[in-house]
Amino acid sequence: MSRRRLPFSLTLATALTLGGGLVATAVLTAAVGRLEYDNKSLAFQQSAGVRVAALRQGMDDAVEVLSVTNQLFTTVQPVTRAQFHDFTTPLLRRTPYIRAFNFHRVVTADERATFEASLRQFQPDLVLREMRGPERVPVPPRARYHVVDYLEPMPGNEAALGLDVSQNREVADALARAQASGRPTLTDLLKLAQAPEAPSFEVLMPVYGQGGHLLGDTAAVISVPALVKAALARAGLLDDQRILLRLYAAARPEPARLVYASRDAAPPAAPPALLAAGYTGRTQTTFTVGGRAWTVEAFAAPAPWLADHLASTLLLAGGVLSTLLLCAFVQAAGQRARKVQELVRERTADLKLTNQRLIDDVLARKRTEKALQESEQRFRQLVAMSSDWYWEQDEQFRFTHVTGDFTEKSGMAIERVLGRRRWDHVPALIDTELGRSHMATLEAHEPFRNLEYRCVDDNGEERWFCINGQPVFDENGAFAGYRGTGSDITARKVTEQRVHHVAQHDVLTGLPNRSLLQDRLSQAVAYATRSGHQVWVMLIDLDRFKFVNDSMGHKAGDVLLMTVAARLRSSLRDTDTVARLSGDEFVVILSEHADEPLTSDIVQRVMDAVAQPVILGAKEFFVTCSIGVAAYPSDGTPSENLIEHADIAMYRAKKLGRNNFQFYTPAMNEESLERVRIESALRNALDRNEFVLHYQPQVDLQSGRIVGMEALIRWKHPELGMVPPVRFIGIAEDTGLIVPIGAWVMRTACAQNKAWQDAGLGPLRVAVNLSARQFGAADLIPNIEAVLNDTGLEPSCLELELTESLFMSDVTPAVELLHRMKSLGINLSIDDFGTGYSSFSYLSRFPIDVLKIDRSFVNDITHDANDAAIVASIIALAHNLRLSVIAEGVETAEQLDYLRHQGCDEMQGYYFSKPLPAHEFEQLLRRHGGLTAPEDAVQTVVA
Repeated sequence: MSRRRLPFSLTLATALTLGGGLVATAVLTAAVGRLEYDNKSLAFQQSAGVRVAALRQGMDDAVEVLSVTNQLFTTVQPVTRAQFHDFTTPLLRRTPYIRAFNFHRVVTADERATFEASLRQFQPDLVLREMRGPERVPVPPRARYHVVDYLEPMPGNEAALGLDVSQNREVADALARAQASGRPTLTDLLKLAQAPEAPSFEVLMPVYGQGGHLLGDTAAVISVPALVKAALARAGLLDDQRILLRLYAAARPEPARLVYASRDAAPPAAPPALLAAGYTGRTQTTFTVGGRAWTVEAFAAPAPWLADHLASTLLLAGGVLSTLLLCAFVQAAGQRARKVQELVRERTADLKLTNQRLIDDVLARKRTEKALQESEQRFRQLVAMSSDWYWEQDEQFRFTHVTGDFTEKSGMAIERVLGRRRWDHVPALIDTELGRSHMATLEAHEPFRNLEYRCVDDNGEERWFCINGQPVFDENGAFAGYRGTGSDITARKVTEQRVHHVAQHDVLTGLPNRSLLQDRLSQAVAYATRSGHQVWVMLIDLDRFKFVNDSMGHKAGDVLLMTVAARLRSSLRDTDTVARLSGDEFVVILSEHADEPLTSDIVQRVMDAVAQPVILGAKEFFVTCSIGVAAYPSDGTPSENLIEHADIAMYRAKKLGRNNFQFYTPAMNEESLERVRIESALRNALDRNEFVLHYQPQVDLQSGRIVGMEALIRWKHPELGMVPPVRFIGIAEDTGLIVPIGAWVMRTACAQNKAWQDAGLGPLRVAVNLSARQFGAADLIPNIEAVLNDTGLEPSCLELELTESLFMSDVTPAVELLHRMKSLGINLSIDDFGTGYSSFSYLSRFPIDVLKIDRSFVNDITHDANDAAIVASIIALAHNLRLSVIAEGVETAEQLDYLRHQGCDEMQGYYFSKPLPAHEFEQLLRRHGGLTAPEDAVQTVVA
C-alpha cells in the first residue's frame, strides 16, 4: 500500500540538520553568553580594583603629605607661622582635597592669656572655643588645652582658629594612637566648625620638643568627597560612570557611615546573569589607612542588553539563519548532507579558536594593566621619596629624565642638564676630592646619599644642591644607570655660613674674635718663619673707656667701640688683621713684606687715628689708647706668647702715663713676674698676720707735744723681708685686696690707740689713709661704726685721710658721703694737698678738718721761692676756712722754722721721728718726747 507523500515534508537529514543546527546555535549562544558574562565580570573586577587602589593610594598620599609636614617640625625648631605658611601653601595647591593644615599647640592654663593675645592679631575678639554640638562656645578653665594655633589656609577656615580639641574624643583617641605607634593616625568622621555638612576626617601626627616633651601635633583636615574625586581624577576614572562607588568609613557597609556615593549608586538586585538587562556585578573591599577601616562597594552601572551581549545576539541570529539556509540546502541536495555536517564542524572549530584567542587577549590585557599599575606605584613612591625633584641617568651617567619642577626650584633650564653628566655642567666638581670620590662611587655602581655641591644657576647666583641616588639594573642584572632625588639646600648653607661667621667674629664690631685671631696669628707666624720677615702683634687698650661707660652709659660705650674698630681698620692695610680681644682691648697683627717694612710710624698712625674726637650724643670726647707691641721673631718672644708679651708691654705703657706705646723687652717680663709673685703672696698675707703698723708722730708746733700719729702699713714677708708699701699698695688697689687690708689697718690702728689711751698715754688722734676702693664701697659707713663700737675708741680720736682724686670725679655724691662720715664724729683730712685738682670752690663744700701739705712742696721751701709761696698760700687758705694744717716730710730745722713762722699747726717727718713700730712709739710717748718751745732760738728734739 503506497503512502501518499505530503506536498512538503522534511527529510530525515533535513530534520536532523535543523535540530542539530538549532541545538548547536543554542549551545554556542549560551557558551558565548557565558564567556561574555565572565569577560564582563573580569573587566568589572579589574576596574573596581583599579578604583579601590586609586582610593587607597589617595588616602596614603594624604597621610604621606602630613608626614612630610610633620618633618618640618622635626627638622626646624621652633617653626614660625611664616615658615608653616610657606611650607604648606605648595602642598595645599597640589592636594585640593586637604581643607586645611593645622598645628595643634599644647597650651597650659598659665599660657592661655598670652596665647589668646597672640591670636587676636587675626581675630580681634578671639578667645579659646570648643565645639558643643553644632555651636562653638568659649572654653572653660582647664589645666591644659590642645588648640589650633597655625592654620593654613586661613581664608574660609577662620572658625577653626583658637579651637580647643582636647575634649574631642575622636581627636584625643587618634592622637593617643599616633603617640603609641609613632605613625600618622586618622580620626573618626568629624564635623568641622567651618563646614559641618561635609564628611571629613583629620590625619594627626604628634610633634615633640628637643627634650622629648609633647609640643602638640600637626593635622591635615581632609574632605572625604574631595579626596575621592581627586584620587579618581588622578587615575582618569572620575568621568567613567560604568562603575559606581559607595565609600563607608567603617569595616562593613553601614548606611550611617556612608561618606561618598557616585550618582545613582544604589545597589541593584542581582538577577540571573543570562536574564539581566546588562551586567550588574557588585564587589566589596575593606582596607585600613591610618588605623581606620574603610569599605568600598563597587556596582556595575546598568547597561542595555545589546551592549553587553552583542556577540551572543549576533551568534544567535547568525546560527538560526545559517540553520535555515543549511536546511534549505540539505532539502535541495540531500546528498550533500555529509558535506554540510563537515562544514558545521569546521565552523564550530573556528568559533572555538576565536573564543580561545579572545580569552588569551583578555589575559594579556590583564597582565599589561597589572604591569602599568606596578610601574605607576613605583613612580609614585619615588616621587613621594623626593624632596624636590626626581632624575634618571643612563649607563654613561648622562641625564635622561628630570621631573618635579626642576627649572623653577634649581634656577637652571632643564636643557642644561639633559644629555650631560653632572660634572659636565658643574666642571669645578671634578677638581675636588668630593667630586672624585663621587665619580668613584658611580663607577662602582654603588648608591650614594647627601652629595652636596655648589653650582651657579642661570641668573649667575650661587646654589647648593643635595643629591641622593640609587643604581638601576635591568632584568639580566646589567647596569642601566641611576635614578634619584635632588633638593636645593642653599638656604641651609647660607645659614651655616652665617653661623660660622658669627662664631668667629665679634657681634658688636664685626671684627675677628679670639678664635679667628688665633688662626690668623698662626698663619702670620708661619709666614714669618718661611719668609724671614717680622710679625708685630699690637695690643691696644683704650684710655678712659670706663669713664665713658660710667658717664654716658653702655650704649655710648658701644658706639665708641664701633667707631674705634672702624678707625683701626681704615688706618691699616687690608692684609692686616684687626681683632677685638675683650672689652676695650683690640689686637692688630702686622706682617712685614719686602716692600713694606714695619716701623714705629705705623703704631703712631694707629694712635693718631684713635685719638680723633668722637661725638657721643651731644658731647665731644677725646679718647686715647695705650699700645704694647711684641715682635716675632725676636729675642725672648716665642710665638705662642706674642699676645701675652704685647699685653705686658701695654701695661708698661699704661704705667708710663698712658697715650703712648711700648715695645716688649725681657725686662718687662721680669717686672710682670715680680708683680705676680707679690700678688700671690699678698693674698695670703692677712691670713698669715704678716702685716704690721708703724706710727709716725704728728707734733703740735705751738706746744711741741705729740698730738697724734699716722698709721703706716708695713709687710713683713718671711722671704722678701720688710716690703715697703710702694711695692704692694698699687697691686692691692688693682686686685681689690686693698679693701680688706684697709679695714685691717683701721681696726688695728683704732685698737692700738685705745690701748695707749687706756694705759694713760693721753688722748691721741690716729690718722688712717682711706683708699679709693674703700671710699666707693657701699658698706663704708657701717664698717667705720663697727670699728669704733668694737674698739671703744672715741670718734674724735680717729682721722681718715683722703686724697683729692677720690671725690673730684663726682662731687655731689662725694659731698653727701663726706657729711655722713663727718656725722659719726670723726675727723677728715685731705692728704697730699696741692698735688691733685685743688679746686678751691669744691674745698669750701667739703666737711674737712685738716689739710696735709705734700712733702714735695715742703722739701724745697727753704731755697725755692715758688714752693715757699705755695706753702704759705695753703696755710693761709686753710686758716681762712678754719682748717688745721699738717706739713708732711719735714726733715730740717730750717723747714720747721719756716712752717712755724707761717703759722702751720702740726708737722710730721724724719726731723722729729721716722715711722716707728708700736712698742718703740709707746716708749717715745712714755718719755714725753716732743719739740722744744717755739720761742727758743735753736730748735731741738726732746727724746
